[in-house]
Amino acid sequence: MKIHADLTQRAVVDSTGLDWVPSPMAGVERRMLERDGEEVARATSLVRYAPGSAFSAHNHDLGEEFLVLDGVFSDETGDFPKGMYVRNPPGSRHVPSSEPGAVILVKLRQMHPDDDTFVRVNTLDPTAWQTGRAGEQILPLFIRPEEEVVMLEWEPGTALGTQTFPGGAEYFVVEGSFEDENGLYDQGTWLRLPPESRQTVKTTRGARVWRKSGHLGDPMAERQY
Repeated sequence: MKIHADLTQRAVVDSTGLDWVPSPMAGVERRMLERDGEEVARATSLVRYAPGSAFSAHNHDLGEEFLVLDGVFSDETGDFPKGMYVRNPPGSRHVPSSEPGAVILVKLRQMHPDDDTFVRVNTLDPTAWQTGRAGEQILPLFIRPEEEVVMLEWEPGTALGTQTFPGGAEYFVVEGSFEDENGLYDQGTWLRLPPESRQTVKTTRGARVWRKSGHLGDPMAERQY
């Protein structure tokens, strides 16, 4: 299965317009944003757990990262409420579930084999945020030479200077909306910019977004798993 699988191409998906597709486990559904492969795939998806649902134990040979958008997501390492960002590195294993139900943004099989870092960050903790550019707050989530993952919050009326992404970038709009020279992105939109993209961001209403950058310029991103 291939959905927006060409990483050299810009892609935009309004996830709110997608159907929820059943997964192999009862009570677990997905909205597929990008995918290259079948059930074991390089993938970016929204995953919805019905109350009381669970997924069977499984390994993440090339890692998993997710942001909890709603509810509480759990595994044997703890409970992760709305706003938690989690990275489980290559070789990790868990049994995910959700007692009250949950929706997560999840990326699978997109880490370097030598990445051994577990990450847990509460993005709703106001003390962790830093001042960025004018009208911007930034929360670093994970940084290595070829990859940067952050949360960004832009005040209403913010207009930012043009930025270049040599290694590409991805966004998911958690709240509000923003626009650039190519379009307007409302809450629930996933956007991918290929390497060497230039972007000028502004927002009328304000926005909170998850952004991952640098990783699409890495040769590892082109591998088929």
